[in-house]
Amino acid sequence: MRARDLAEPYLSVSSDADAVEAVRLLVERRLPGVLVVDPAGRPYAILPASDLVRTLVPGYVREDPLLAEVIDEAHADHLCRALRGRSVADCLPVGKPYLPTTGTDSTAVEIAELMARVRTPLVAVVEPGDSGQDRLIGVVTATRLLQYLLQAA
Repeated sequence: MRARDLAEPYLSVSSDADAVEAVRLLVERRLPGVLVVDPAGRPYAILPASDLVRTLVPGYVREDPLLAEVIDEAHADHLCRALRGRSVADCLPVGKPYLPTTGTDSTAVEIAELMARVRTPLVAVVEPGDSGQDRLIGVVTATRLLQYLLQAA
């Protein structure tokens, strides 16, 4: 099976969208991540839910994980406040946007290898467009890929 066959339409958020709203979308739809598009609507990045969780954890706790043991639940309940006033772009890694893509002819094994190598739950399937910009065909999720692979088990 090829990427074009595994790709599905997928919800996206703009890079300038409110980060709290992106989290709500992830939670309500139980998504493994969101496809981030630039202001023109072109695929820009993939923001896995795990990266949003990482954004919530204070830097001093990431530097010294033992501090997580001393933070009480009352304080933990307010971690999402760290996203107030931030955009989705603010939650992306600094530097080059993270956008794992594959062409429409990629095989399931090639997609699985890409997901494993870059540790992503989503891969954008693109094809060259008329204007020289890649055109988004859809997204292959890890769940969709596993569903296909499980048929042979």
